Amino acid sequence: MNAKYLTLAIAACLVAALGYWYFFAATMRDIANYPSAGTDIIAFGDSLVAGVGATEGNDFVSVLSRRIGQPVVNLGVSGNTSEDGLARLSELDAHNPKVVLLLLGGNDYLRKVPLEQTFVNLAKIIESLQGRGAIVILLGVRGGLLTDGFEDEFEALAEQYNTAYVPDVLDGLFAHPQYMTDQVHPNDAGYAKIADRIAPVLTPLLQ
Repeated sequence: MNAKYLTLAIAACLVAALGYWYFFAATMRDIANYPSAGTDIIAFGDSLVAGVGATEGNDFVSVLSRRIGQPVVNLGVSGNTSEDGLARLSELDAHNPKVVLLLLGGNDYLRKVPLEQTFVNLAKIIESLQGRGAIVILLGVRGGLLTDGFEDEFEALAEQYNTAYVPDVLDGLFAHPQYMTDQVHPNDAGYAKIADRIAPVLTPLLQ
């Protein structure tokens, strides 16, 4: 490669790098509480956070912890609805949250909680978490078998509160036995897929 083409190649790389940096910086500026002064990374939610269906150490919270090289506090409680999550926010009092992964809503759907109430509860939880100085990563779940009644609501919530957002963490896992322990909970391979979706969103927020 002659000097002219080498110079052009270097210039193109610099433009691409600057474009990526500008896009990344703009995206981060849009996220509430970024950068956070907190110290703890916390996962807050239901059985998917607790890791039901995984072998020990292979739930997505543990997988993420290993990938980022930092502890992630697991505050998952099996069976929790959004109302249950709202009722136990005091558990955060023992921590100084930097980033909170929020995963609730699946049990609301299974128990036929009115959609409006589910998302009012989630909004209140987000307000509380952000009031503690935390960056919130909202993790979506599907609300329906044939159609997803939750997708638009999760997107609206993420936009309203400027949270980071990962759509339907179980997308592509249901009805695929290689990823599921039962009809609701992933196995180790399924939880690894969930970690794959969250890691690219979580990692930049730790900078």
